[in-house]
Amino acid sequence: MATQLEYANKNELTPEMEEVCQQEEISPKLLLNRIQQGQIIILKGRFNKKKVVGIGRGLRTKINASIGTSTDVCDLEHEKRKARIAEDQGADTLMELSAAGDLDTIRRSVLSEVSLPVGNVPLYQAFCETIQKYKDPTRLDPEFLFDLIEKQCQDGIAFMAIHCGINLFTIERMKKQGYRYGGLCSKGGTLMIQWMMKNNRENPLYEQFGRVCSILKKYDTVLSLGNGIRAGAIHDSLDRAQMAELILNCELCELARETGCQAMVEGPGHVPLDEIEANIILQKKMSNHAPYYMLGPLPTDIGAGWDHVTAAIGAAQSSMHGADLICYITPAEHLALPNEEDVATGVKVARLAAHIGDVVKLKDRVDGHDKQIAKDRRDFKWNEQFRNMLFPGDARRILESRKSLSKKGCSMCGELCALKNAESALNQYLKGDKINE
Repeated sequence: MATQLEYANKNELTPEMEEVCQQEEISPKLLLNRIQQGQIIILKGRFNKKKVVGIGRGLRTKINASIGTSTDVCDLEHEKRKARIAEDQGADTLMELSAAGDLDTIRRSVLSEVSLPVGNVPLYQAFCETIQKYKDPTRLDPEFLFDLIEKQCQDGIAFMAIHCGINLFTIERMKKQGYRYGGLCSKGGTLMIQWMMKNNRENPLYEQFGRVCSILKKYDTVLSLGNGIRAGAIHDSLDRAQMAELILNCELCELARETGCQAMVEGPGHVPLDEIEANIILQKKMSNHAPYYMLGPLPTDIGAGWDHVTAAIGAAQSSMHGADLICYITPAEHLALPNEEDVATGVKVARLAAHIGDVVKLKDRVDGHDKQIAKDRRDFKWNEQFRNMLFPGDARRILESRKSLSKKGCSMCGELCALKNAESALNQYLKGDKINE
């Protein structure tokens, strides 16, 4: 089975590439070139006509929703409902991040529940089952880990966050800088660091990186180079440990491409607003514009309960400056396992933030909706407005539940509606002007 990258290197346009060209309104020649350069990846499922998603340079910013059990809350039916809600609300990809229960059954159930490309973090299951067996995560057998990665690929996982960029050098950087304000916030990354320190060994995912690529390439599973030392606090952003891992992940991304394995780089995390652009510039320059998967980012640490809004501010900035895939944040972030309502809210807010960035990043292709809705709002064409809204159902419910006495406007302004009064006062004066076209 050849990968999308290998087909592109032979200048063969696959059905998946053709679908991305239609979705994104870009030429096959440009798409082929950017896949060849490693600047665009294509995620796809292999069963039940799964959705095809292009991620990367010049494409619409995509949204990932994450679900999964925890040791405190483990309910497969609940996770399946959350998966369906994420897809219904417009997520482009889904990550199944369960850390409790029958993980094989959960993964396969979620894969069969949605048409979205599904990703995961193999270290979660590897350490969970090691703890179940030995009561000690540091007894993880690297061979078990590699076997597990292949089993998950066989099941149909479309992309994997694999923590290859944590090595003895990056850990030393953290020690030299005197640890961190926010500690470590990656579950898989922290357990791998614990394993390395206890066993006094190099990370097997880094040490045997060629083996990682070989397994993923066999199934055309996209390698997402995990950000295991990402900043969990804005005051840790761009510290030496995080930068060491980012440099290494960009280098590994290039090595993966050379093997024919599709790859992208993951980013932080918690980043103050004035450092978001710098973070993306560094990643893009060091990786030859490899797709960048941003987790959030959150530009403040005090927004718990409203971190979906905090993240939307960071996500809009990230999208504008070139991030390619945004992982949503829900209102439950830092507080609890997300419920179904949290998932729906997280997806909607992240989609809105991504569009705000895309209006700048992809102006010629995406701002038509904003321009058209402005005209339709001016002319009180409600049905036309709904067709261009990101969340037409929500908008219609609010309008209908609080109807105005006016036949044209809404109840916000009633008879003092600026648009209505401008229409009657200025229509004749502006007649024939281009604004009314």
